[in-house]
Amino acid sequence: MKSNQKKFVVFCIFALLVYLINAVTLSVVFAAQIHPLQTEVNQLNVIAAAIAVAGSGGAAGYAIAKTGSAAIALLSEKEESFFKAFLIVSLAEAIAIYGLIVALILLLF
Repeated sequence: MKSNQKKFVVFCIFALLVYLINAVTLSVVFAAQIHPLQTEVNQLNVIAAAIAVAGSGGAAGYAIAKTGSAAIALLSEKEESFFKAFLIVSLAEAIAIYGLIVALILLLF
């Protein structure tokens, strides 16, 4: 493997692990915020926020795994397309950010 491919593999593995760990920890944190004296609507908002973060984190990890492997295959044929491959994988990371935004909206309003 060439150096660009090694860097990309490490990046994809690291991003996948970070999103999966964040999805689990944020789900636990959101679920732990449920207090017995809260109203039922607030409890459902916290559960929905946890599902949004966990779902988007898992989806982002899956998207990064798929696009990352395709990007590595592309880099093995054309090294000059590194920026295009990096951009596609970075756009897959935006899925997790969207889930976090939805969770914040659910918790704040």
